[in-house]
Amino acid sequence: MQLLLEFFMAGIATIGFGIIINIPKRALIAAGAIGGVSWTIYWAMLQVRLGLALSALTATTVIALLSLYAARRMKLPMIIFNIPGIVPLVPGGQAYQMIRNFALSNSDMATHFMLEVGEIAGSIGIGFLMAEFIDRLQRKIIITLKEHKQRSKSRSANNTEKE
Repeated sequence: MQLLLEFFMAGIATIGFGIIINIPKRALIAAGAIGGVSWTIYWAMLQVRLGLALSALTATTVIALLSLYAARRMKLPMIIFNIPGIVPLVPGGQAYQMIRNFALSNSDMATHFMLEVGEIAGSIGIGFLMAEFIDRLQRKIIITLKEHKQRSKSRSANNTEKE
């Protein structure tokens, strides 16, 4: 039940941000689903104590891969899905706590939150890079398989001609 609630609330937040930044209306539901799925993955991984970095990295990679798929399917730019989808993962709360603790001269807590912000932000950046790598690798594999299939067909055609 909690998992479904997390998905729903993250999806609503993503759709709300999509409305604010004026993405096309036909992309709102897909963007909301991407945000909901990625937040649910992030939240579930944190619940089993897999850490901030791995959770953010995995969720961001999912955002980028789903955004790629949605962009191709809906014939829209990928950024229309990436930006709203990343909103639930942005470490705004940690950044606020960092500044607050610095203002209150609580350097230890401020440093702790600063490291969390860096960890999450770095994981988000690396997650987008990983998704790009996965997409390029997938495309290369598909092209290679198609070329291999073409060569096999031409070899079998040549063998039948010789007989």
